[in-house]
Amino acid sequence: MSNAIIMQQTGGPEVLRWKPFDPGTPQVGEAIVRHEAVGLNFIDVYHRTGLYPIGDLPAIPGMEGAGRVEAVGPGVTDIAEGDRVAYAGLPPGAYAERRRIPAHRLVRLPAAITAIQAAAMMLQGMTARYLLKGCTTIQPGDVILLHAAAGGVGLITSQWAKHLGATVIGTVGTPEKAELARAHGCDHTILYGEENFVDRVRDLTDGRGVAVVYDSVGQATFLRSLDCLRPMGMMVSFGQSSGPRSIRGCWRPKAPFS
Repeated sequence: MSNAIIMQQTGGPEVLRWKPFDPGTPQVGEAIVRHEAVGLNFIDVYHRTGLYPIGDLPAIPGMEGAGRVEAVGPGVTDIAEGDRVAYAGLPPGAYAERRRIPAHRLVRLPAAITAIQAAAMMLQGMTARYLLKGCTTIQPGDVILLHAAAGGVGLITSQWAKHLGATVIGTVGTPEKAELARAHGCDHTILYGEENFVDRVRDLTDGRGVAVVYDSVGQATFLRSLDCLRPMGMMVSFGQSSGPRSIRGCWRPKAPFS
């Protein structure tokens, strides 16, 4: 019998319990994966607290993992027992030693990528892709503002945006994180605890504003992020680590950008 972290109800970390768990036998189109590493993401916190409903309870949270295929069900031909694989996304259930999962969610791992690396980059990498190639299409010369630039998504997104020819302004919480962000593609970093990031964006863009703001922080930054946009710029809100986003009344920009 393997084990899993199971939540019977939503709430704080105390609702997570390590319990025996049998994933059962793989059904048509499914596989059993024995995890070697599991990704930890902020969406797991949203599921635990109930901000994003996880579905019927009890439930096993976790959206990302890597390991080896133990068994496959009928109709599975793209992967086989013993394959090294990784996955990210629905359905939840990664906080387990072994799990049953739709086989089409699994990606074979090349030898050069460890299970720990794979479990740490799948969901963040997919997020970076839809930010830069789905929600918007970054063009050479675009100036962007990226909140939480030293986080998992931030480090991948800033490198990718820089490769696409963008100028990347990143907000961070500490000097150490600023150094890390600059080493991964940020042209400019703003310590949001010490500086007004709206004013700094105005200074860095000569009053023009940025083409895109990528904001995963939410409540603490949302309205001020809007103040950083150039005319016809785009705000991409993809998280709320500081609390739920809220717009009350009518938003008016601090002052129009040129």
